[in-house]
Amino acid sequence: MLLIQDLYCVFTNKRCDPTMSKISSLFVTRLYQAQLSEHGKPIDPSELEASCLAIAEDDEAGQDWCEAEGFPGYTSYASLTDLTWRSPVFRDLKKVLDKHVKAFAKDLQFNLDGKKLKLEDLWINILPEGGIHTGHLHPHSVISGTTYVAMPDGTSAIKFEDPRLPMMMAAPARKPDARDDMKSFFYVAPEVGDVLLWESWLRHEVPMNMSEEDRISVSFNYSWQ
Repeated sequence: MLLIQDLYCVFTNKRCDPTMSKISSLFVTRLYQAQLSEHGKPIDPSELEASCLAIAEDDEAGQDWCEAEGFPGYTSYASLTDLTWRSPVFRDLKKVLDKHVKAFAKDLQFNLDGKKLKLEDLWINILPEGGIHTGHLHPHSVISGTTYVAMPDGTSAIKFEDPRLPMMMAAPARKPDARDDMKSFFYVAPEVGDVLLWESWLRHEVPMNMSEEDRISVSFNYSWQ
């Protein structure tokens, strides 16, 4: 039977017995996942997909950049900065993303000092069969993320890397059945309409798309202004 003192320890998470071991989780890495529809106006996935494909077809500068850089498929990252002006669906998307980012920033307990996190970049990614996005992070931003427009069967998940990995020179590998919060790499297989958010320093990649169909997503960065 638990004594009153024991119950106090359980509910306050305090070590009432100095001989009792305690293991804490420190410096936690947060990953936000939700449906776009949880905040703001619902976004029609078919309309967003049609806009992505139409813009990609017309964006000759983006196509040239992808070819010159050996980038698989298409991205508007290096060519277009005005997607919210090109299509009403992107304008609606921006308003919804603002609300998701606000919710995530609250969870992260940021002290924004009266400033706001504002959309800095928004770009289209179309990854064909065999295409990959190699490991990277997003410098000079605070929160980054992706919303998923087309995720055909067999397409690749997004892979996140433990940010401490370069400092684990002598650490043994984790067990195959390690808890999610103890893994060195973590995979998320989003569904169409999902939005993922993470802090921009978190390294991530998209492994090879094994589907015969295009994997389409829209990525973005928010900065502190």
